[in-house]
Amino acid sequence: MKVVVLSKQKKRINRVIEWILYFIGYLFVFFIVSKFFKSFQMDKTHPFLYSALATFIIYVLNQTIKPILVTLTIPITGLTLGLFYPFINLFILKLTDWILGPHFNLTSFWVAIVISLLISIMNFLVEGLIIKPILKRVKVHE
Repeated sequence: MKVVVLSKQKKRINRVIEWILYFIGYLFVFFIVSKFFKSFQMDKTHPFLYSALATFIIYVLNQTIKPILVTLTIPITGLTLGLFYPFINLFILKLTDWILGPHFNLTSFWVAIVISLLISIMNFLVEGLIIKPILKRVKVHE
């Protein structure tokens, strides 16, 4: 019975580590991009707070809405050889922009595409270079 409990605890720890890594990655991307592009603005009074809120909202949307969008757009993504996938991230960003209102502004379509591409690249790198090796190491020791 204890083995099952330990297994569930390890899965929870893995999810927490995964969430923290994505959270830090998104915060990094938002701070960098908000400094480089004038058409992407975070609330200047509390930029860290609204970056954290945007990151949390994007994480929730990625866990709930994104799988549905990915499933619905499989034919388009297949025809474009995966080039449509950043547009799903773009949609998630625009939803975040709508939810946070004036505290998170994406005024340029092209900057939003750049941000979604950076998020896609960051997700690929974080998942491939950090999360999967950590999870593989944890599974070996189970």
